[in-house]
Amino acid sequence: MNAARAGRHPTARYIEAPDDAERLLASIRGEPIIAVDTEGASFHRFVDRIYLLQLSTRALNAVLDPLAIGTPPSLGVLLQDPSVETVFHDADYDLRLLHQDYGWHVRNIFDTRVAAQLLGIRAFGLAALLERYFGVQLDKKWQRADWSTRPLPPAMLEYAAQDTRYLLQLRDRMRDDLERAGRLPWAEEEFRRMEGTQWNGDASAGDAFLRLKGARDLSRRELAILRELVAWRDRVAAEVDRATFRVMSNEALFAIAREAPRELSALEQIKGVPRGLAARRGDEMLNAVRLGLAVPESELPRFPRAPRWERDPDFDQRVARLRAVRDTAAHRLDLDPGVLCSRDRLEAIARRRPRTVEELAGVEDLRRWQVEQLGEELLRAVKG
Repeated sequence: MNAARAGRHPTARYIEAPDDAERLLASIRGEPIIAVDTEGASFHRFVDRIYLLQLSTRALNAVLDPLAIGTPPSLGVLLQDPSVETVFHDADYDLRLLHQDYGWHVRNIFDTRVAAQLLGIRAFGLAALLERYFGVQLDKKWQRADWSTRPLPPAMLEYAAQDTRYLLQLRDRMRDDLERAGRLPWAEEEFRRMEGTQWNGDASAGDAFLRLKGARDLSRRELAILRELVAWRDRVAAEVDRATFRVMSNEALFAIAREAPRELSALEQIKGVPRGLAARRGDEMLNAVRLGLAVPESELPRFPRAPRWERDPDFDQRVARLRAVRDTAAHRLDLDPGVLCSRDRLEAIARRRPRTVEELAGVEDLRRWQVEQLGEELLRAVKG
């Protein structure tokens, strides 16, 4: 099937004037369903925000520039109206950005990525789904584009419009597939849970250095130096509004932490340290090293201890039995095992050791549809 057979889609309108945005949003007031996407710039900027808003109805496609029009309150009213269905693909980050930037809590969600996973589709990216359902091939040229730049060339705006142009038709097809498979209630439960998604920030930002891949290979003294270097890099990234890895790579920070250079000449010899940055900010990096070296032994950072559970010699065996039940059911249902029930939830069941379906349903984050599909078998596996 080619793109033409996917239906006719009007050319997207690019909106960069507040009055035009209000007229557009007034024209779609009363629409029962709308497709939405956002473009951020986390790959390029220190603090991400919404740089484009794409939306489609059955009759129009539009790309709104929030840098030019500001917050579009009429859109917030629309997205938070429980009588209006809002369609996303992979909604989680969009929902977080919409909450962070505008304080919106979107209601009545349909997520085509979640729908695809519940249908057993392994290639669930938007491009793969559009090709699967409509034979439409998306150009991936602009995937890593910097959406914060202005002006945006027409090719980038057209690329952005593609993210919602076919989304309502895709939703229609996938909803029908879910209904035929008897899995629409599963999807609806997942969608309801997404309504509370919000931007929580990072309450443990001070410990972010401990979550860097490879940090566990460092000594506690090296961790102290790394902590100072990460804090320095964050300050620089915030100052120039650039993604942290574009200031300096994690690998270079690790190398500095291990070698702990005292002189600029030694710093400049470390692999991965940009020469220009060393010339401009070498003193700051060396000061971070000195601060790390000055931390008293008793105050050196350490990794938090994992939760201690009451000794349970049968725990691993219970998890193995639960996993076997899950994997057998996943094969029968043609689902990815992790979609059917994640390992974390299996371990939570193993620790809780429920004896009844009611107790099983009380396990944190376990869905009703999962209990319906697996409940009795999971209880037998717990009993062994």
